Amino acid sequence: MHNPGNATPERFPAQEYFADGAQFIAGRLTKGTSGRTHAVVDPATGEDVYTYELAGTADVDAAVAAARAAFPGWSGATPGERSDALHRFAAVLAERADDFARAESLQCGKPLKLTREFDIPGTIDNTAFFAGAARHLQGQSAGEYSGDHTSYVRREPIGVVGSIAPWNYPLQMAAWKILPAIAAGNTIVLKPAELTPLTSLMFAQAATDAGIPDGVINIVTGTGKEAGEHLVGHPDVAMTSFTGSTAVGKRVAEIATATVKRIHLELGGKAPLVVFDDADLEAAVNGAVAGSLINTGQDCTAATRAYVQRPLYEAFVQKTAALMAGVRVGDPFAPGTDLGPLISHVQRDRVAGFVDRARGYARVVTGGEAPQGDLKNGAYYRPTLVADAAQDSEIVQSELFGPVLVVLPFDSDDEGIALANDTPYGLAASAWTQGVYRANRATREIKAGCVWINDHIPIISEMPHGGYKASGFGKDMSAYSFEEYTQIKHVMFDNTAVARKDWHRTIFGDR
Repeated sequence: MHNPGNATPERFPAQEYFADGAQFIAGRLTKGTSGRTHAVVDPATGEDVYTYELAGTADVDAAVAAARAAFPGWSGATPGERSDALHRFAAVLAERADDFARAESLQCGKPLKLTREFDIPGTIDNTAFFAGAARHLQGQSAGEYSGDHTSYVRREPIGVVGSIAPWNYPLQMAAWKILPAIAAGNTIVLKPAELTPLTSLMFAQAATDAGIPDGVINIVTGTGKEAGEHLVGHPDVAMTSFTGSTAVGKRVAEIATATVKRIHLELGGKAPLVVFDDADLEAAVNGAVAGSLINTGQDCTAATRAYVQRPLYEAFVQKTAALMAGVRVGDPFAPGTDLGPLISHVQRDRVAGFVDRARGYARVVTGGEAPQGDLKNGAYYRPTLVADAAQDSEIVQSELFGPVLVVLPFDSDDEGIALANDTPYGLAASAWTQGVYRANRATREIKAGCVWINDHIPIISEMPHGGYKASGFGKDMSAYSFEEYTQIKHVMFDNTAVARKDWHRTIFGDR
């Protein structure tokens, strides 16, 4: 079944590409065999834009078989050959950048300026980075560490990787999973979220068009319960990488450990933004609004909890509310739009529920409602600032994944850092101060995988991304990601040519 839906060519110029189905296996698009369909919905309008057949377990088996068949050739290619293929891949992505931007905005509701200036350029840069990184898979240099032997370390690919990506950054998360895996010589089967498969499929096709061999990258689009769990538990999958909620991450770990797979988990977040009393207030306010509203707040590193030292607290609340109130909510494809809809009405209503319940114990300073009029059919929610909630309240402790920032005061530096650490999560954080000692203390004592000073959200391909505590373990991006996607082998050569070694006497005979 192929239903192109109601999207215009301007909003979805690549729609005819998907006529053959939403599974990409062994270099071609096919239809899923589960017997069930799913619709990609434009969250700005609530209209279906593409209906496709979901993957079943047979599709996962076929994709894993294709990846397994491609592994000997791809892993046996030289680093230079893999690097050249990835450079060509980056060039193809750059040529198709606008098609990618529009498809990403359509399925996610992201403003077009965000996909054009953040999602797509970031993905192209990631691809170019791993094209270079593919040539730098060295182990430890050779040496005679025992005296009688020469040792060295090899980094080798693991095999078939089974990855699951979320719906909030479909293209970037696909790239974060696929690129380090294949740069290191692995092959991969990726399951994107069934809500947002379009750009993952376009990404795989671009790789094929760039000359990356069939079967190196495969996409299966199905439900987590059927396709996802079968992929994670598949006996021919050697590693699982998952990005998503902590609750689902625990289930992924449970399935993966049953077959002793390597696991990489990037899970939930509840990022604090700590504003000390010597901070540049204007900078902190601007950073808080941008950091909390990026991707309509559907970002695991988004600023969700602002802790402001008491001398600046009221001014921060007033200025942040005023700036939020001026953010332009609207159609993602309209030139003046700052904030688009959430991914779905279900997610919008979930976020609204948190805010509505908070009215009983906190102060909703601005926002806290869905806009009406021309936007009433979309999954929109206004930028929302909540003040004076208790530290143990659900809006402070739980991951909302929406355009909501909660502000709480603190007195001493000790208290501010303690509050920042007081959730189960530890993915990202920021601290705002003009004092070098305060900044250094914050970077040491805040328990998070990334701590920004006087900014919040920027990421770069050269630096790792990953969390502490319930936010998971392992790193995306950067050369550190090769630690996830390679296995280490120690090789040792005897240098003595002596048949009976001195240490043999500990097992048999005398000296």
